[in-house]
Amino acid sequence: MKNSQTQKTVYLFFLVLALQTSHLHAQSRKYISQFSHFQSYFNPGLTGYEGSALRGFVRNQWSGMEGAPKTYFISAEMDFSETKGLEDPALTGKNAYSLNLLHDTYGAFKETELLLAYASRVRLTARHQLRLGAGLNYQTIRLDGNALTSEQAGDPLIGQYLGGFSDMQIFDFNLGLALTHKSYYLSYAMHNVNRGRIAGGEEFLDGRPVSYVAQAGYREALSSQVSLILNGFYRNQEGLPDNIEFNIKALLGNRIWIGGGHRFDYASNLQFGVLFDKIRMGYVYEFPSNRSYLLPGQTHEFALIYKLFGSYEKSTGNAPAIW
Repeated sequence: MKNSQTQKTVYLFFLVLALQTSHLHAQSRKYISQFSHFQSYFNPGLTGYEGSALRGFVRNQWSGMEGAPKTYFISAEMDFSETKGLEDPALTGKNAYSLNLLHDTYGAFKETELLLAYASRVRLTARHQLRLGAGLNYQTIRLDGNALTSEQAGDPLIGQYLGGFSDMQIFDFNLGLALTHKSYYLSYAMHNVNRGRIAGGEEFLDGRPVSYVAQAGYREALSSQVSLILNGFYRNQEGLPDNIEFNIKALLGNRIWIGGGHRFDYASNLQFGVLFDKIRMGYVYEFPSNRSYLLPGQTHEFALIYKLFGSYEKSTGNAPAIW
């Protein structure tokens, strides 16, 4: 029993190191291994890039450990050009909107984020578009002072809430732009442009640093039965190491995909998914790399996307049906 309690304490200590910076202003970083299925969350300019859809995922990080991060996400994207009967709405349409809701728990914190995004696109050539987007971001953060660790309790900013509860609200906005083609995309975005300066409630966190996000992808049909899809992701944020990751997958018969990914100095993953006429489902099994300083244990991530108009078989012409 004593060894179990000691092991639990050690795990909790490293959990704090993984989630908190020295000033606690960065909070937790939201990782999504299947980031290529949720491009618009990271960049409002990519809203509607894959058409109108309902999206969601559940991520259980370091499963089986008390206080480990758990993330739930749901969103709705609407490209109104799809309702107008255009021959190629993905290329000739102009406007798209999305509503995103993310709930995240990590240690003593519970965070709910509501993001409303808009994207406008300009046709540059017969196959290229420039997409510009903006998002309004509202976050509520709840602190459970009964769940603070000894290190957090000693922090002058949040230690005063030991044994109690506190709530904080932050209003900010995101900006993004992207160059898109049916076979590839390049994008860049900024999150928390105002650095969390508009806040309410008890300000137990020192603002929200700006986060810079770059995404890129390439997909190609190698034959009628095999397609190759590559995606890359880069994120820079003050107070945290750079987040660099990529994934690669093969789409077989336009029905099943298998692949893997790697988050540098952090973790690797195996991916599997099934594609139906209007639905795609994905699963990721993630495991920490040997060099990672974070906690041992596995991460499970489930994703579900429902296409509102058309089907995946007809949505992209000769290009693979997914990113």
